[in-house]
Amino acid sequence: MASAAERRSVPEALRGAVRESAGGVVGGHAVDIGKPREEGEAPRVIRQRPAPPVVRPGSPTPLGARYRVGPDGVAGTNFALWAGGAEAVELCLFTERDGPAGGEDVETRLPLTELTDEIWHGFVPGVRPGRRYGFRVHGRWDPWTGARWNPAKLLLDPYARAVDAAGGNDYGALPPEVYGHVRDWPQQHVADTVRDERDSAPYVPKGVVVHDGVPGDAWADDRRPKTPWADTVIYELHVRGFTRRHPGVPEELRGTYAGLGHPAAVGHLRRLGVTAVELLPVHQFAHEDHLLRRGLRNYWGYNSIGYFAPHAAYAASGTRGQQVEEFKGMVRSLHAAGIEVILDVVYNHSAEAGERGPTLSLRGIDNRAYYRLPADARRYADYTGCGNTLDVGRPQVLRLITDSLRYWVTEMGVDGFRFDLAAALARSGQGVDMLSPFLAVIAQDPVLRRVKLIAEPWDVGAGGYQAGAFPPLWTEWNDRYRDAVRDFWRGALPDVRDLGYRLSGSSDLYAWGGRRPYASVNFITAHDGFTLRDLVSYERKHNEANGEGNRDGTDDNRSWNCGAEGGTDDPGVAALRRRQLRNLLTTLLVSTGVPMLVAGDEMGRTQHGNNNAYCQDNEVSWLDWSLLDRPDEEGGGRGLYGLTARLLALRRAHPVLRRSAFFSGRPQAPDGLRDLAWFTPRGTELTERDWYAPTSTIAFFLSGRDIPGRDARGRRIVDDSFLTVLHAGAEPVEFTLPGPPWAETYELVVDTAREEQEEAPGTVCPAGTTVTVPERSVRLFRVRR
Repeated sequence: MASAAERRSVPEALRGAVRESAGGVVGGHAVDIGKPREEGEAPRVIRQRPAPPVVRPGSPTPLGARYRVGPDGVAGTNFALWAGGAEAVELCLFTERDGPAGGEDVETRLPLTELTDEIWHGFVPGVRPGRRYGFRVHGRWDPWTGARWNPAKLLLDPYARAVDAAGGNDYGALPPEVYGHVRDWPQQHVADTVRDERDSAPYVPKGVVVHDGVPGDAWADDRRPKTPWADTVIYELHVRGFTRRHPGVPEELRGTYAGLGHPAAVGHLRRLGVTAVELLPVHQFAHEDHLLRRGLRNYWGYNSIGYFAPHAAYAASGTRGQQVEEFKGMVRSLHAAGIEVILDVVYNHSAEAGERGPTLSLRGIDNRAYYRLPADARRYADYTGCGNTLDVGRPQVLRLITDSLRYWVTEMGVDGFRFDLAAALARSGQGVDMLSPFLAVIAQDPVLRRVKLIAEPWDVGAGGYQAGAFPPLWTEWNDRYRDAVRDFWRGALPDVRDLGYRLSGSSDLYAWGGRRPYASVNFITAHDGFTLRDLVSYERKHNEANGEGNRDGTDDNRSWNCGAEGGTDDPGVAALRRRQLRNLLTTLLVSTGVPMLVAGDEMGRTQHGNNNAYCQDNEVSWLDWSLLDRPDEEGGGRGLYGLTARLLALRRAHPVLRRSAFFSGRPQAPDGLRDLAWFTPRGTELTERDWYAPTSTIAFFLSGRDIPGRDARGRRIVDDSFLTVLHAGAEPVEFTLPGPPWAETYELVVDTAREEQEEAPGTVCPAGTTVTVPERSVRLFRVRR
């Protein structure tokens, strides 16, 4: 057995000295790693070193594995890994063994002896695309100071552009071999300090060498939509859940990138009228042990481990690099339909969790350099609620993130990013800092500053809530919009001051530094929380299926069940719920800012009260496309879809509904009209006292007479004007339509009290007329002069 000193003397060990492994003492001969296989056990990895390939010096750039032709005309792959504190690095190449033991991996370990600027590198002739690989990194084991190197653990290349995770999702729990420490050590309070010497290679995902595309060629026939922010409508969806039950998508493609790119899926998006899809995480991610033990999986994917690799399980074509081309094909199909692709990205933490989590990649490469560690360096600073936080202030971490972002734009064709817990990325030693290295680098990067950038403007740490604080170039998820609109329609707003700001672009949050109304991404629902239908059907969460005793998920739902909890046979309750769905969607789509819909809300999808379905990879989360065949379904079905499409068409046709500048609210010549005015049911403008008074009715007038800005030809933008009446009261209200100079007549274009929404009502009313607005409804009028 090698001593601790011998284990740390890695360069000597790599030259053939004895070292310890899972199978005992390993010398320079081929040996089996691990015990004989038992029935149902994962395949062994065979270590083989007869006539290993010659490793040439290669290049320290670019990082990762790049297939190319060497200077002497010999094709091979250059491998480069940043591992600043490491004592040595081994490249591990894998092939499948032929013969009776087929399916077992043969591992060849090659020392990378070249070290340039903390990057270990080498060029291996003959290694072609499709070859799987990983790294073993040697160094001190001293968790008390944050040092957690363990060469028994195969590590995923952070720059791997494809990941083969075959078999990695089949476990009932994470195998103990994937942990750098002895997970089941009797003294659990110090278990994370005891190094585990068992080989993890059979159990962990491996990187895959992929072809480099010829710059420009892959996208020569692609046309990015480049939709202006003011014209953007975002549709948040899950790659797997969107098509898993789609009857128009071939069964073998359902739940995959190819399925999302299929004409049946793309056609729905086009008919609906959205301009961008925001995909829940598609970076390679891992499943948590606590979910596997309950027979569940991480469905949402906010547990990234491969920041360059499309998640392999979403590929129909294969996991040895085919997923890369399949993803690109999906992007091309969406672009051809005029739809942009935005990725929800998770750079704030990794799948390695806290000190008791697995060792899959960054922890084993250089734990102290990649993660934020507190004074007790055995632990992790956790601003994410997921056990760790990447230390974005360090150059190598910042480089990893920005290299990843640029790769997805330039080589994978995406059009923007939504940053999960973005405040964590802006943290410095003094808390959240809007002059942080991350934000500064993004602002000056010639590629990244030109794509869509969306912040989730908070994290779970002290001072983490930063709504309205991100700098120009950034838009933000506006949770204050969500809360105000929900509260208004459930009758819980004390007054309408906050609602007024939210409906008109949230100038109190974003009218600084040259920001525009489209800095506000308006949403009522998102992937986390109730679906729109559940928002009007449940007052309490019902997360029992998650296996956590209904403790997970927020209790702050701001929902109203319309008189019955969950599903109902009461036609009155069902009708009210359908109307509330129409009210919420209409409010969202006539508000100033960028609207975001969640896939399925336009047809009344339900999760049966589960407001945290992150682990429900089943019918709870997958879209039920049969809803479109049920016009009178409790969730709205086809009728709700028709209204959503009609509202989006109306928004697309009228620039006054998608302004790119904030309202002034000041009278304008020649007749003193304001660009934005607010009215009481009496048809009079709101006074200061009215803003502070409780009310269930408010109306706002949007003037299209002189919209700021010019069109592409430099002409003034002139549009129709609109009056929107929102009434959340339980009884009808008499509303007087404002008279001249606001309008001569009004044409009713949307009435949410109607069940049939295929066409506009078309009713014309003279200005000054008092009309009856039904209880809990929206009326949208077009002004006719």
